[in-house]
Amino acid sequence: MAVPDHLQRHLDQGKRLRQGRHGRFAPSPTGRLHLGNLRTALVSWLQARCEGATWLLRIDDLDTPRNRPGAIEAIEADLQWLGLHWDGPVIRQSRRRGQYGSWLSWLRRSGALFPCRCSRRQLEGQPIYPGTCRDGDRGWGWQQQRLPSWRLRVPPQDPCGSGDVVLRRADGFVAYQLATVIDDISFGITDVVRGEDLRVAEAAQRSVFAALGWMPPRFHYVPLLCNERGEKLSKREASAGLAPLQQAGLDSAAVVGQLAAGLGLVPRGSRLSAQDLLADLTHRGFHASLS
Repeated sequence: MAVPDHLQRHLDQGKRLRQGRHGRFAPSPTGRLHLGNLRTALVSWLQARCEGATWLLRIDDLDTPRNRPGAIEAIEADLQWLGLHWDGPVIRQSRRRGQYGSWLSWLRRSGALFPCRCSRRQLEGQPIYPGTCRDGDRGWGWQQQRLPSWRLRVPPQDPCGSGDVVLRRADGFVAYQLATVIDDISFGITDVVRGEDLRVAEAAQRSVFAALGWMPPRFHYVPLLCNERGEKLSKREASAGLAPLQQAGLDSAAVVGQLAAGLGLVPRGSRLSAQDLLADLTHRGFHASLS
């Protein structure tokens, strides 16, 4: 089934943009950025600037029950305080629901989706969806006071090994895997830098890209922030962002130095602006150090 003209225009726009280089940072507005988020943002910004790419800021605010008042403004303020300035207007996924809905409708009409009524409890302990509802006639409407989730039919021989990916949740929300793929296509994203904890999402996203006939961007991962014992920080430990450092009298040069030193990019105790760090790493060929 051919892609409708209005959706084909999004693909064509992405193809034009992909003639250049584009990176992005995409936090969720569930609270202040913690130090792990900030370190990932710094690496993402550095990678884009070293490659001569644009750097976009996207706010993943589709999951409205988890959003926190003032979080978007706080994210923008923290990035600006560190000197991590983005290109163009901020992209908010909540304002792009119409586009996600159009893609969902087309995928459903084309037979690429099927309704799934499996609960989380039924799938507990199974990292890959076992195909329970794939071939049955489960219906798209209300049953037992709930709607089904919508899953993408992923070929069993798919090299990504993701299983059938949820593209619309049973509560009606567009799934993260679809929204992020559509955005990466529409904005011609060529490089994605994110935390190591999001590596598990890569297989599902690759399957969605494949279903849309699109080559995925290059994925790079930043090590998780750990404590002095080398252990992953707990949610409580990681929750501290810029505020405690600012209250302790640290300026942005000290914080940039601290974040960069944690990745072994500069010696401990370094003080330098994001622009100074960029100049140094550009000279050293920083892009080659990303995995």
